[in-house]
Parts: sequence; structure tokens; C-alpha cells
Amino acid sequence: MTELKKCFQIKKGDFLRAGEVSLQIQNLLKSIDYEPALIRRVAICGYEGEMNVAMHGGDGLLCIEINSDRVTLEISDNGDGIDDVELAMQEGFSTANDQHREMGFGAGMGLPNMKKNSDQISVASHKGHGTQVRMNFWRDKKENKIG
Repeated sequence: MTELKKCFQIKKGDFLRAGEVSLQIQNLLKSIDYEPALIRRVAICGYEGEMNVAMHGGDGLLCIEINSDRVTLEISDNGDGIDDVELAMQEGFSTANDQHREMGFGAGMGLPNMKKNSDQISVASHKGHGTQVRMNFWRDKKENKIG
């Protein structure tokens, strides 16, 4: 049973606001006393997804769903899609353009960081039909506990 679901708009190319959704999610989880390590992992994945939409996707949505046993992030966009998801999941692979690199992006760590920091990830993308990323974070994982 879903305890809370909230969705946020992400605009392609809006680098002034990119990152705000991740901060809102972080503050939401803090306000309901989630474990700091879990909040950190969710925020990292939210930020990476948000930046990928701003750079590569079309306009998109980042939705958070909070359940008693997990947090789920769903990020979707209406961009051009990913040509090769398996290649995009490799550290260092990047399709960032020169403008993105000048802003300090393009290290090719977006999807790899999402995979590393989530407990479960699925990426669905088809050329010309956008991308959907779904990540689960289990609340009872040992890595979420501090001390």
C-alpha cells in the first residue's frame, strides 16, 4: 500500500532549477525521519536522473512513492531515448555535448551512479520514445543504518 506519492516536473535544458527536485525529495524524507544513509542514496539517484532529463531527455517527470518497506523513484521523459542502454550503464560512457561538459557534466556516471546507489533499477528506452527509469530502495537494508 502506497503511503505517499508525489511527482515533480523536469524541464529539458533548465539548468537553473535542475537539482531542486532532488532537494525537495531529500527534505521530504528528512521530515518523516528516514535514515540518513537511505536519504543520501535516494537523493543521489534523484539528482542523477534529474540531470539526465535536463541534458538528454525531453521534458519529464520524477515521481517518488513512499511505502512502508521501500522508496521508489520513477523518472520518465519524452526525449529521443537511449540508443544502447547496456552501453549507457557503463562508467565513463557519455553522450554529453560540449555545452554540458563546459558546465562540468559528462563524466558518464549518471546511470552507473543510479545503479550503484539503488537496490533495484530498471531502464526502459526506445529510440524516439523517451526513457523510463525505476529504482527501488529497501528501508530495512543494513547499509541504511548508521552505527
